Amino acid sequence: MKSPVGRVMRLACPVVVAATLAAACSSDNSTDAGSSGAGGGPIAVNAGDKDCKVASAELPAGRHTFEVTNTASQVTEVYVYADGDRIMGEVENVGPSTKRNLIVDLPAGRYQVACKPGMVGDGIRTALTVTGEAAPPQTLDQNLQTAVTSYKTYVGSETQALVDTTAGFVEAINSGDLAKAKEAYPNVRLHYERIEPIAESFGDLDPLIDMRIDDATPDTPFVGFHAIEQKLFEGNTLDGTQPLATALTTNVGKLNELIKTVELTPLVMANGAKSLLDEVAASKVTGEEERYSRIDLVDFAGNVDGAKYVYSALRPALQEKDPELVATLDKRFPVLVSLLDKHLAKPGDSGYIPGSPYISYDSLTQDEVKALAVEVDAISEPIGQIAGVVTSK
Repeated sequence: MKSPVGRVMRLACPVVVAATLAAACSSDNSTDAGSSGAGGGPIAVNAGDKDCKVASAELPAGRHTFEVTNTASQVTEVYVYADGDRIMGEVENVGPSTKRNLIVDLPAGRYQVACKPGMVGDGIRTALTVTGEAAPPQTLDQNLQTAVTSYKTYVGSETQALVDTTAGFVEAINSGDLAKAKEAYPNVRLHYERIEPIAESFGDLDPLIDMRIDDATPDTPFVGFHAIEQKLFEGNTLDGTQPLATALTTNVGKLNELIKTVELTPLVMANGAKSLLDEVAASKVTGEEERYSRIDLVDFAGNVDGAKYVYSALRPALQEKDPELVATLDKRFPVLVSLLDKHLAKPGDSGYIPGSPYISYDSLTQDEVKALAVEVDAISEPIGQIAGVVTSK
């Protein structure tokens, strides 16, 4: 069973400019009246399976609208990264052959536009230069406040993505489409794992969404994601899933409302990043989280995303206070992500699971599992230092 302390402390996600992401993650695809791209219009981004084509490689400083078209064969995300993978804006859960707008405020500097087919990994990146007068440097307190504000916005967008993907998952169940329900499951889990620490802060609600069969008792029935997972993947049936799906929809909706009330601080964020990696070591590396579907690497990636995004949000403040720690984490995160990327899969690959960007956890060798565990341990110690740095005078 997940510890109560873990439920409270596991808080993590990336940095995004608040006003920017609020518009970017909206389901409304219209262009903001105050935004402009090169030549006054949107900047086309074609997000493919193997490329990320941006119509303009150089832009003036200001607000810009990127019109993202997913030309890939799978769901994708598009990010605009500043130095250190600090997220300036993102748009997620873009289905194949669909368009979404990403509105971003960009001061002068060098950036990368990253397309992430399958919504995992470092993405396919294209350089972007923004010209003009550089913004004045922020103070330490301003950097910390920006991190908190941006993090809140990201969490809101991820929670809405969870609501949306849960709706699609439940629709497949209610329509009697077993194959489609199985295929939808990994995407839903990725969004949940990215906000898992906040969900776990609601001790009564989290078990209703994410409990494992080990936690079930005669008085506490097995419900939530994993109860449905068991029926779909172990039982290969939809029998009995509709009541579970209805309850899941209700509880994910409650989570969406409660998350808006969460009070965040740099310390809570830092402790959450460490707790997320502890969660990876405790239940993802062991393969016990997704014991029926074997999509444990999806959950692993979601937790790593959360920890990395907290670090990215706090990185400007950390750079000022402890550049050696930044140098260490700038090296460690790419190594861990690269290890995960080795297990990406496509239809026809051994261990492929429909809907999952990663191979079945059962397909990993003992040496591959050990390599992941060793790297998680290696990054956990420096991640644990962040809390002390952001709270020191």
